[in-house]
Amino acid sequence: MRLVIERGELLRALGHVTSVVERRTTIPILSNVLLKASGSALAFKATDLEREVIEEAPASVEQTGSLTVPAHLLHDIVRKLPDGAQVQLVRDSENDRLTLSAGSSRFALQSLPAEDFPDIAIGELPHTFAISAGDLKRLIDKTRFAISTEETRYYLNGIYLHTSAADPDHPVLRAVATDGHRLAQIDLPMPDGADGMPGVIIPRKTVHEVHRLLEASGGSVTVGVSEAKIRFEIGTVTLTSKLIDGTFPDYARVIPQGNDKELKVSNAEFMSAVDRVSTIASERGRAVKLAVSPDKLVLSVNNPEGGSATEELGVEYTSDNLEIGFNARYLLDIAGQLEGEEARFLLSDPGSPAMVRDSSGDGALYVVMPMRV
Repeated sequence: MRLVIERGELLRALGHVTSVVERRTTIPILSNVLLKASGSALAFKATDLEREVIEEAPASVEQTGSLTVPAHLLHDIVRKLPDGAQVQLVRDSENDRLTLSAGSSRFALQSLPAEDFPDIAIGELPHTFAISAGDLKRLIDKTRFAISTEETRYYLNGIYLHTSAADPDHPVLRAVATDGHRLAQIDLPMPDGADGMPGVIIPRKTVHEVHRLLEASGGSVTVGVSEAKIRFEIGTVTLTSKLIDGTFPDYARVIPQGNDKELKVSNAEFMSAVDRVSTIASERGRAVKLAVSPDKLVLSVNNPEGGSATEELGVEYTSDNLEIGFNARYLLDIAGQLEGEEARFLLSDPGSPAMVRDSSGDGALYVVMPMRV
């Protein structure tokens, strides 16, 4: 293998693939990135056996070939090379090394055989559809904060992506996440090709990786789904991931249907007020009480060790007086996702979950469980 590649292209591709490489692993080759030179491009592949990322960058290939080298070490070297440098990569087959040269700099990296590199992307993905990068990013943004980090309930450690035809005239692609304390759900019009796809749970790490790739991408994303795997083609990057093997709970049962007390409040004012009064809340409890009466909301926190705080807001509310407590962090997380000027709270009683909707009508809804205060 012998080629020349521009430092910026090499760094961009390595940045995409090395993010899935574990810093510490008991399987040496998983610390490596697979490099394969052919035609007029250098292909990169990295995996942690749960996710696999493939990227390609243009290169002047003099001699084809492939090998694997330590991913993070190669990335660190290239990152420190000067902008615009032309980087030459040459495989020394006698010593199983990759020689990297740029200007007066020269590095020799130990390699492992390309044939030993694992491939998790084998297998058919029978359901394929295209979705805009912006829509996929919204699905993730609106739900990922509610993903559970509790490993014992592993089936909640991701986003549940599925289709719903509850309204036959408007079938949707739906993303749901919950940690048992709050739930986030968002619907988008069902893309062509998604009809009939299985409901799948995308792991938390994969969700964050896709979001990171979407930050630098526009245009369209191709998504392929099977019962066990999901693949995202984002620009020149292909990310394949195993899915969580479990059954997502019947989330519809926790979405309240009879909450008839509607509270409308300026979302910006509400966020600021919750943030201020929660300053005094205990780290463990983080509880804030909402006392609602016609056209008035009083937020209060009482911490026996730290003191107390109250703040009053003008609101739209015409139902009976109600006092209910919530975790301040959960309220701020939900309010931070709302795009409209108003937040709509649908309430029932102090012991029942509240539903929150966005006045912008963006297809998202949120459920938050109350706390005793």
